[in-house]
Amino acid sequence: MNGFPPTLFAGQRYAVLGLGRNGLPAVMALAGCGAHVQAWDDGAATRQALSEQAERAGLAHNIVIAPFDTLAGYDALVLSPGIPHVLPSPHPVAAMALAAGVPVLSDAELLYRAVRKAGSAARFVGITGTNGKSTTTTLVAHILAEAGLPVAAGGNLGPAALALPLLPDNGVYVLEMSSYMLERLDSLHFDVACLLNLTPDHLDRHGDMAGYIRAKAHVFDHQTAHDLALIGMDDGPSRALAETLRHGPARCETVSGAQAGHTWSGHNGAIWHDGVQCAVPGPALPGSHNAQNAAAAIAVAHFLGVEDRVSAAALLSFTGLPHRQKLIATRHGVAFVDDSKATNADASARALGCYDHLIWIAGGVAKAGGIEPLAPLFGRVRHAFLIGQDAEALALTLSAHKVPYTLCHTMALAVPAAYAMAQTTQTPVVLLSPACASFDQFSGFEERGQHFAALAQAADLSAPQDRP
Repeated sequence: MNGFPPTLFAGQRYAVLGLGRNGLPAVMALAGCGAHVQAWDDGAATRQALSEQAERAGLAHNIVIAPFDTLAGYDALVLSPGIPHVLPSPHPVAAMALAAGVPVLSDAELLYRAVRKAGSAARFVGITGTNGKSTTTTLVAHILAEAGLPVAAGGNLGPAALALPLLPDNGVYVLEMSSYMLERLDSLHFDVACLLNLTPDHLDRHGDMAGYIRAKAHVFDHQTAHDLALIGMDDGPSRALAETLRHGPARCETVSGAQAGHTWSGHNGAIWHDGVQCAVPGPALPGSHNAQNAAAAIAVAHFLGVEDRVSAAALLSFTGLPHRQKLIATRHGVAFVDDSKATNADASARALGCYDHLIWIAGGVAKAGGIEPLAPLFGRVRHAFLIGQDAEALALTLSAHKVPYTLCHTMALAVPAAYAMAQTTQTPVVLLSPACASFDQFSGFEERGQHFAALAQAADLSAPQDRP
């Protein structure tokens, strides 16, 4: 771990299952701090990657790559976020850990322990929510960096938590926290905890909406009267949770992207603090959802001592995130917008609401409820082009609401067809906002967005291009 003492975890034993974006950095960081680590992944290529990386770093003596037959005597099991330890059923290794009394922890928890054990008083900001957490996390980090504070951002977004460096006492860790990560915390204490919104998602992992809310609410665990609990007010479940947070122990402030009357709000084209305008969202932050994200980011920075004028300037210089309503190209008056990160209906609603008329590319692996929740916005869609595994199911919903659509199944067919339709109907926007997961055809939403961008920037959109 960059800057952490090499003996920080000497004498401790950790098990790591899953060697993806979170697991492999966890193994390297723990071993680099002197811990003994046993690691495993079902993929031979990922195991080989770890072996090679460990050899290059001179850490092979601290790492055993082998399947688990017991976890007795281990200090913790670090599970890849996608591997369940409770619902819908515990992974056998997770069950082994629980039977042995070994805690199942998030890598964010271990980062917190490492920072404190190393003697740093750096502050921690945790940002969660069904949607908007990546933009808000990145925006907070951008504001803090513009203010001259040492900052490291990661977690569910960007670098894994255990890939982040040791920061000095005046530093700030800004962590995007998924529900999967939050249900595996023990002692992590966020000086600022922010919950943006709550809509149904990942219900298979949490049992029901109540379980999902409980998981998200862990972001407020261990807070004290010296801390800030910031919560969005633009959905019912969040408003209900706010009533509990108002009773402390942390100071509670509310944020909205559409309504006045809250501590922080975005409305009438500006950001407001206690009714006083303090900033204007930049061009990379369109829509009421981004107004809420911007208001939340300024609230976090304000609590950490950043002047609002510095935050206001940082909003204007923020360039946005890839795959979050990112303008890719404009061809003959048609704008191609990549919103591939929209993997559920609620996220797509935020994008659809930004345009009066659009051509929509949607589809993939549908979440519970499909796209029915988007029905109030269907009047903005002049034509939909559907891709992926659940294209036919989405088509049934569109048909019921009399929205014209074409089943394309692949992005290579959808993008040229959408462009042609946009020209024919003089529609100014082709929007990729799938409202579905991407794993049927792509490695993730990033690859899906990159493929869309490549097609949008192609020299000849009239000829469908096969995806490699």
